[in-house]
Amino acid sequence: MVKQVRAKMSGRVQGVWFRAWTAQEATALALDGWVRNCRDGTVEAVFRGAPEAVDAMLKLCGEGPPDARVLRVDTVADDEPLPSGFTQRPTA
Repeated sequence: MVKQVRAKMSGRVQGVWFRAWTAQEATALALDGWVRNCRDGTVEAVFRGAPEAVDAMLKLCGEGPPDARVLRVDTVADDEPLPSGFTQRPTA
């Protein structure tokens, strides 16, 4: 079984190594997807993989890297076709 979600993290999530940290953690959990900064100051990501791994990643995103201050993580189910692996995308 595979789970795929789109997550949007808000708070102090830009300029604190959030994208690189997310890519590192998602790769360690064998997730596919991507992460990017958004012009509104949030960080958006899509995670696909084993349900337990996706849930673990969402929990990690609620904490973020050491300098982040995550106030909120909103998620919705997602079905965007994704290649294998996890990447950082440009700001949108």
